[in-house]
Amino acid sequence: MSLPRLMLGLLVPLVMMTFPLQAAAACGGSADPAHIPVNVTNLRSADGFVTLTVYPDDPNRFLSSGGKLSRVRVQAVKPVTTVCLAVPGAGTYAIAVYHDENGNRKFDRTLLGLPAEGYGFSRNPAGLIAPPSFDKVSFQTPVSEPLTIRLTY
Repeated sequence: MSLPRLMLGLLVPLVMMTFPLQAAAACGGSADPAHIPVNVTNLRSADGFVTLTVYPDDPNRFLSSGGKLSRVRVQAVKPVTTVCLAVPGAGTYAIAVYHDENGNRKFDRTLLGLPAEGYGFSRNPAGLIAPPSFDKVSFQTPVSEPLTIRLTY
């Protein structure tokens, strides 16, 4: 095995172990009810932006037009994009994420109306045929460790 491959083999596990720490560090390193550390994983590229939308404790506002509490766009970083989201304080929230690979600031869909870009939700609900309910994706703050949201393409 060549020296560069050996170094890479040692470095990759070390870097992967630091991702949860990066999100926590980005939020001050402790369980803060006004900040949510998030690691967005499974990005297929570093193109475009990762857009995270935070929704308050109101199922009627979840994924509805004008229902968001806040939205943050950050440059996509592969394999993990780390973000610290500010919220008003302790409470119940939900997060929807999409990978805006083409940078057009829209969640693109196919002609059939299916997602054309990577997407995910807090608590990573499985087997989505339709958008999940607020109950399936909501969580309480403060969080004891960074949330990990895995994108689906």
